[in-house]
Amino acid sequence: MFRDKKEKALKKLMKDIRSGFYAYLVLLILEQKEELHGYAIRKELEAMTNGHLVPSEGTLYDILKSLKKYNLVEDFWVHSGGRPRKSYRLTSLGKEVLKELKPEVLEIARIIGGDLCE
Repeated sequence: MFRDKKEKALKKLMKDIRSGFYAYLVLLILEQKEELHGYAIRKELEAMTNGHLVPSEGTLYDILKSLKKYNLVEDFWVHSGGRPRKSYRLTSLGKEVLKELKPEVLEIARIIGGDLCE
């Protein structure tokens, strides 16, 4: 019974940590690349993290949907290779939010990179 609770708690916490980090990285990628479709965002995440953090397609689209709900990204259709694809770009609000998030994320990374994780 204890093992089940532990696994459930670990699964929930890992999901929350990764989801927030993925959302930040997606905003960062869209700031750098300006606009991309979902698969290209996933490939950028893979490259950026040397393959260590690659969300499933479902997870990525849930994150994009959440970012869109908060008006941080917008989607639009483009024709690529003869077929329509939904692409994403930062909104002006998304740019403002990212600007304020960067120092916070850097501070968290600095703290975690120190003695906190030992």
